[in-house]
Amino acid sequence: MNPLFIESATPLDLAEHKTPEESYTLGPIQTGPPCCVPRTLFSIKNLSLNYGSTPALKNISLDIYEGCITALIGPSGCGKTSFLSTLNRLTDMIPDCKVTGDIRFNDINLRSSQLDVLNLRRDIGMIFQKTMPFPLSIRRNIELPLREHGINKNSELNVILQQVLQDVGLWEEVKDRLDSSALALSGGQQQRLCIARALALQPKVLLMDEPCSALDPLSSAVVEDLINRLRGRYTIIIVTHNLAQAKRIANYAGFFWVSERAGCLIEFGQCKQIFEAPAHELTAAYVNGSRG
Repeated sequence: MNPLFIESATPLDLAEHKTPEESYTLGPIQTGPPCCVPRTLFSIKNLSLNYGSTPALKNISLDIYEGCITALIGPSGCGKTSFLSTLNRLTDMIPDCKVTGDIRFNDINLRSSQLDVLNLRRDIGMIFQKTMPFPLSIRRNIELPLREHGINKNSELNVILQQVLQDVGLWEEVKDRLDSSALALSGGQQQRLCIARALALQPKVLLMDEPCSALDPLSSAVVEDLINRLRGRYTIIIVTHNLAQAKRIANYAGFFWVSERAGCLIEFGQCKQIFEAPAHELTAAYVNGSRG
C-alpha cells in the first residue's frame, strides 16, 4: 500500500506567441549541474486554479526534477504562491478554491480523493514568507510535529532535534537555550528554525515561498547559504522576487506572468538559459528589468 493513500485505490495577450498546447515548458531535457539528475519528480499538466469565480492559474504545464532547485520568478499576483499551494494540497483549506488539471508526484495522482494528505504534507514541507515559529520553546517547535506523526521516544526526539538544528546551522547558537521561547530568536534564526522543523519530518520536497524576503541582508545570506547546502538532498521549489538570488542558487527557473487575469507560465528551462538566452520576449524583458 502506498503511504500516500488511505486505501489502495500586467495583462498581456499571449495567444499571438504560442498556442495553449505548446505551453512554454521544457523541451528535450538538458543536462543540469552534477547535483541535479533530471529525473521527473512532479509532472504538472494543464493545471488551473480559481478562487470562486476569480482565476489565479491557467493551463500550467511543467516538470520538476528530483534533487534540483527550481526558482519561480515573476511579478506579484501572477500565481506563484498559489502554484506552490497545489503541490501539497494546502488549497484544500481554502473555501471556494477549485483546482483542475493533473498533478503527479512520483507518478501518484495528487488530486485523488483517496490521498492521505497528512502523509503528503510530511513528504512535501512548506516554508512561508513570514517566519512562523510556534509560540513555544525551541525544543517544542521541533518535537511537536514529530509527536503528531507518532514519534514519542525522548531518545529519538533528542537525536532528531540535534541533527536538524545542526543541518540548519542553529545548534551551536541555541544548544544552551533549547527550552527558551522560539519567539526570542532573531528573524533569520526563526526562519532557520522553521526549516529545521520541516526537515525533522524527513521530507522529500521543500516548498519555499519567498523565505528571505522578510529578512535583513545578513540573515538572508545565511538562509540562502543554507538552501545551497540542502541542494541535492532535497528537491526545492522556491518563489523569489530576487532575480540575483534565483540566478545564484537555482538549477531551473520558471517565469510566470498574468494573461487574461490569470497566472500563466511563460517559459521554463535551465536557469542559465532563462537569464542569458530566454526564448520569449517577455522573459527577456523581465530578467533585464524592462518589464514587471
